[in-house]
Amino acid sequence: MDRISLLPPYRIAIVGGGQLGKMMTVAAKQFGFYVTVLDPTERSPAAQVADQQVIADFNDGKAIRSLATAADVIIYEFEHIDTAALLALEEQGCLLFPSAKILAVIQDKLRQKTAMAKAGIPVPLFQEISSVDQIKEAATRFGYPLMLKARSGGYDGKGNFLVENPGACAAGFDCLGASGVMAEQFIPFVCEVSVIVARGRYGEIRTYPLSENEHQDNILRRSIIPARVPADVVKRAQEVAEAVISLFAGVGVFCVEMFVTKNGEVMVNEVAPRPHNSGHYSIEACVTSQFEQHIRATCGLPLGDTALRRPAVMVNLLGEKGYHGPAVLEGCAAALSLPGVHLHFYGKHKTVPKRKMGHFTVTATTLGDALAIAARAEQFLRVISQKEGEN
Repeated sequence: MDRISLLPPYRIAIVGGGQLGKMMTVAAKQFGFYVTVLDPTERSPAAQVADQQVIADFNDGKAIRSLATAADVIIYEFEHIDTAALLALEEQGCLLFPSAKILAVIQDKLRQKTAMAKAGIPVPLFQEISSVDQIKEAATRFGYPLMLKARSGGYDGKGNFLVENPGACAAGFDCLGASGVMAEQFIPFVCEVSVIVARGRYGEIRTYPLSENEHQDNILRRSIIPARVPADVVKRAQEVAEAVISLFAGVGVFCVEMFVTKNGEVMVNEVAPRPHNSGHYSIEACVTSQFEQHIRATCGLPLGDTALRRPAVMVNLLGEKGYHGPAVLEGCAAALSLPGVHLHFYGKHKTVPKRKMGHFTVTATTLGDALAIAARAEQFLRVISQKEGEN
């Protein structure tokens, strides 16, 4: 298909109606595109801004096939989708980005790591696990602690189990064994970083500044941009990210999460074939947001400038402990009175503890100023509702 030269009309279908789908939709609407989202939740966040919502399960093959009749291109906001229907659509000539074949590999962490290792991309040592004895065998290679990972379905720390000693092998296998398991060398990293990288339909690649990511309870809590690492680490990380998206022949935005070791080496932890939480800062801080870039790439438009306009800090807003029900964001006025604060509340109907309900980004002249303002804003903002046990 030739590059788009006239706008609109163009029709995009998005599988998934959460916050990533919402921000993809907003980016698509700035080009005047028609957007349909598929999500089982009525009035999902993306549906609040899209033209149409199909209310169906993500693994509903019939519903996914129906999208093809009303879309020029299909994209998705998360990778935990049954690929059978997507593969069938591709065989019928439908445009789906990233492709279902890529998705099938990346969904399986063992296949993902195997592909990267064969291509010479730096990854921790790993092996397939099918018994408790094999975990112990892996420990003789990797040492303790070692990380067990479910081959599919994990996110925000779910699907991971840290095996700290021989006595924990059985518990780890019992926890994850039903879904297929791999063991991975534990990397004593000094920091975790990620690179948002985009590849267009015609092979052009653009990388974003390195994001330094801080986690709490295995959930991304804060991203700091630019990452506070040496320039040679930034260069290596961006080169690795470009190698990853080229290996998978990805079209669209990918996020490549990496560990940085004390020796300044980078090792790929995981790959997400879509825009990512750690790239939210790009909405305000970069010339082209990751979401606009994803729309550009998947729709055949030229890729945009990824330059950082100002240093930034992004903080996730999670549901507070002890609260559930209709979500309320407390402290907005105080936080928004601070300079450089940009607030995003996703429109999810209910909050539960640790659920991602929104985020804010602070941009400032210096990174020190952004960090200080973000710390102040974080003191004000709380996602609450009625307390647990209240009617």
